[in-house]
Amino acid sequence: MSDFLDFFNNLLQLAVDNKASDIHVKTDHPAHLRIHGNLEVVDMDPVDQDLIKQFVLDSCPEIFHERWIADFQIDYSYKPEGLGRFRVNAFYQRGVPSVVFRHVNDFPPTFAELNLQPEVFQSLIQHKDGIVLLCGPTGSGKSSTLAAMLDEINHTMDKHIVTLEDPIEFNYTDDKSVFNQREIGIDAPTFAHGMKAVLRQDPDIILIGEMRDVTTFKTAITAAETGHLVFGTLHASNAQQAVQRLFEFFPADEQDGMRRQIASTLRATVTQRLVPSMDGGRVPAIEAFIIDTLGRKAIEEASFSKIPAILEAGRENGSTSFNFDLFRLFKDGMISKSDALKFSPNPKALEMNLKGIFLSSGGIVT
Repeated sequence: MSDFLDFFNNLLQLAVDNKASDIHVKTDHPAHLRIHGNLEVVDMDPVDQDLIKQFVLDSCPEIFHERWIADFQIDYSYKPEGLGRFRVNAFYQRGVPSVVFRHVNDFPPTFAELNLQPEVFQSLIQHKDGIVLLCGPTGSGKSSTLAAMLDEINHTMDKHIVTLEDPIEFNYTDDKSVFNQREIGIDAPTFAHGMKAVLRQDPDIILIGEMRDVTTFKTAITAAETGHLVFGTLHASNAQQAVQRLFEFFPADEQDGMRRQIASTLRATVTQRLVPSMDGGRVPAIEAFIIDTLGRKAIEEASFSKIPAILEAGRENGSTSFNFDLFRLFKDGMISKSDALKFSPNPKALEMNLKGIFLSSGGIVT
C-alpha cells in the first residue's frame, strides 16, 4: 500500500470510529468530518495538494484517469479493507484539488433501522409499473431509503432489478431477486446510454441513481409505460417542487404535451429530511405524496399549487405530510419538540397537532 493510501485510510478509519457521514479534505487545510450533521475539524496538519492528487490517481479506477485530468472532477467508489465503501468526489477549487468522501455501509439498511414507516414503503414497492421518486437535498438519506426498499423487494419478490448508479453505493446479494448493478463510467458511459440499453435487459425494476436530464427521464417514462417499475432520485424539497421540476426537464413548448404522460406514470414522490434524534444521531422525516385521481388531475391541469392540499387530504391512501411524520417521531420519543418545530414547513399547524388538533376534509378533529 502506498503512503498516500495509508494516510487517507487512517483518516477514513477515524471517520468510521466517530460515525462521520462525510469527510472533507481540502488543500492546505486540515480535514473536517461531518458528524450528525455538524462539521468538526480534525486535529492534524494541513493536507498537501500533491497528497490529494496522488491519492486520487492511486485509488480511482484506471479508466477514470483521463477524465480526472481533462475534467478536473470525478466520482467513484473506494473500498479500503475493513472500512466499508465510500463514495468519492474529487474536484478542483481555486486551482487546487479537494476530495469529499461519503461513507456508505456495505449492506442495505432495513426500514426499522432507518426508523421509517414500513407501511408507506411496502405500498410503493407493490406497484407493477410507474415511477417512484425519492426526493430531498444532498445528504438527506435518499440512497439509504431506496436501498431499504430494494432490499425488501429482494427478500420478498422474484424480480430482475437493474441499477444505474454514479457510483454504485450499496451491494446487494441476490436472494429471491436478481440484481445487475451498473456503474456510470465503468459499465455505461452515461445515464442516458445506460437507460437506452436497460429496456433490452428484461428488467422488472429499474433504479436510476439520479434524474439528471431529459433523455434519462423520457426513457424512464417509456419504461414505466411498458410495464416496468422505475425508482429514481431528484433534488426537491417537497412534493409540489418535485412535480414541477419534472416539467423543467422539457422545453417550454413541450411541457403541456407531457402533462398526461407524467400524470399517468408518476406513482408517488417521497421527500425526506434528516432531523436530529434524541440519541444524538439523525432520523428521517418524510413527506409521501401518493398520487391518486385528484393528484393526477392536478398534474394534468398544471395546478401544482393544489398539491399540498391534496397531499394533506390523502392520508387514507397512504400520503403523509412532513408535519404528520414529525408528530409521529415526537410522539415516539425519537425527536424533541423544538427540533420538530424547527424542521416543520408549517410550525403553527404542528403546534396545533401537538395539542391534539388536526385539520382534515371533515374539519377540525380533536
